Amino acid sequence: MQAIILAAGMGRRLAEYTQNNTKCMVEVNGVRLIDRMLTQLAALDLQRVVIVVGYKGKELTEYIGHRYDDRLTIEYVNNPVYDTTNNIYSLALAKQQLTEDDTLLLESDLIIDDSILQLLVSSPEPNLALVAKYESWMDGTMVRMDSERNIVNFVPKAAFRYKDTAYYYKTLNIYKFSKDFSRNKYVPFLEAYTKSVGNNEYYENVLRIISFLDSHDMKALPLTNEKWYEIDDKQDLDIAEALFADEKDIIRKYYGRYGGFWRFPKMLDYCYLVNPYFGESRIIDEMEAYFRTLITEYPSGMKVNTLLASKCWKVREEYIIPGNGAAELIKSLMSMLPGTLGVIRPTFEEYPNRRDKDGLVTFTPHNPDYRYSAQDLMHFFGEHHADNLMLINPDNPSGNFIPIDDVLALARWCQEQGTRLIVDESFVDFSVGYADNTLLRNDILETYPTMCVMKSISKSYGVPGIRLGIFCSADTALIARMKKDVSIWNLNSFAEYFMQIFSKYENDYKRACDRFIAERSDFEEKLRRVPYLRVMPTQANYFLCEVLPPLTARQLVLTTLKRHNILLRDCSDKTGLDGKQYIRVAVRSHADNTRLIEALLEGKLKGS
Repeated sequence: MQAIILAAGMGRRLAEYTQNNTKCMVEVNGVRLIDRMLTQLAALDLQRVVIVVGYKGKELTEYIGHRYDDRLTIEYVNNPVYDTTNNIYSLALAKQQLTEDDTLLLESDLIIDDSILQLLVSSPEPNLALVAKYESWMDGTMVRMDSERNIVNFVPKAAFRYKDTAYYYKTLNIYKFSKDFSRNKYVPFLEAYTKSVGNNEYYENVLRIISFLDSHDMKALPLTNEKWYEIDDKQDLDIAEALFADEKDIIRKYYGRYGGFWRFPKMLDYCYLVNPYFGESRIIDEMEAYFRTLITEYPSGMKVNTLLASKCWKVREEYIIPGNGAAELIKSLMSMLPGTLGVIRPTFEEYPNRRDKDGLVTFTPHNPDYRYSAQDLMHFFGEHHADNLMLINPDNPSGNFIPIDDVLALARWCQEQGTRLIVDESFVDFSVGYADNTLLRNDILETYPTMCVMKSISKSYGVPGIRLGIFCSADTALIARMKKDVSIWNLNSFAEYFMQIFSKYENDYKRACDRFIAERSDFEEKLRRVPYLRVMPTQANYFLCEVLPPLTARQLVLTTLKRHNILLRDCSDKTGLDGKQYIRVAVRSHADNTRLIEALLEGKLKGS
């Protein structure tokens, strides 16, 4: 068996990374793609490796030099017209070599797990295409296969249909061809195709024509949990660096993305905190139906969106401001409040991070579960005055919850003390009795006019992609100042339309919250069976768990990510925790939670 690597392309979409190098010379975490690929091929019993070069081909061959002579026999084929041809011509230049042996065909812009090539080589089928189930981030050639994994069609970009994506598999651009197939079918068709159509085409088009013959020459080999990525542009490179990071860097690279994990194949994100059930409502279907209108039309300005927010959350227009996520409103609010800010740690650091550290007054509950009451806060801040007091209820990450009557008692006390109370109730709809726990009522806001209420719609409504938050207070002067501070067009059309139609689906939302509370109870029971976790009570959509020795939180996060493609949040370094090991675990759907519990109870994991 031999390997042919196509490495002639210019890689224009990688911009400055390929100004002086071909794509396969790009580094991922300090290792060039070509070095990684040649090292993986060297682990196989190959007669030779043929590399088709073109753009910066001289530099590539000089770089490879003789470093692999003890492991591989490397030959080169040059494509002198790489800038006016496509990969079909590069492969045609190596057609003689292609007919001389069974062949692994690879494109040089791939990064793959070491195990993937072994899957291909060890398979008894002579002609194979490695494929992965279609996901929304994928681009390029797709295939459809029958129940016996015979490829019945190669689907080029021009023939792609979104309504058929349930049946699509993405080719990895890694193939195995038998010598007989190459000699008697592929190369003859390749020659005929290029003669009639030209050289600015893709070699998969030849496979597509062969698939029309119903000869079942080519089978698909779907991947399961193996990692791979095709690096076409800067974003691909950034994602590949996270997927294939070293142990010392992998957590930092994942956490530093702050989301966007839908581009990570089959990963379960247990860091970010959203309602897993409201997305099943028909509200999403209606938004999808109007997608083209929403994306091609300007949204309304602040006046109309304030009216819509007022309608959704039943708060007077002069008391409410919608934001581009709660983050926009937090930034504006924290820049306007004079004096000191009282915070309860551990906490959601977005608020204190927006303030001068010298102006923070910090209360830390000194008990194993980080529980505290309104009375605890009144006692502490009675002795350590703060001009503003920040309460996240339920709290993040502890899950501590103060009942509404006690929050109102705290609001009265703050008013007497001359302290402005800010309550973030982004997670309150996850609490038992949630309908009666919200502060978003005109009578409550009017009774405590200096109190402010923040709510991230992303969290409880499970729609983080539309970026929506609200801030409410009967302090109309503060609301008016904030409305002037943010952009008049601070919401996109999707957030506006969500508010426009939400009232039709309000019962769906209540059912989703009830369903969530039941799932959280079941999940908590199962989490408590994990012997190395101490699970703290919560009224939010996450659990703070102490990781018991000798296991560390970092070890647990690394193990679940590497072995199970599940990302947990290591909270051990959060300010206010006691130096022990902690993780925060989101609550997802029942199927996802079952998968996590199975991973946590796996024998290997318990022994990590």
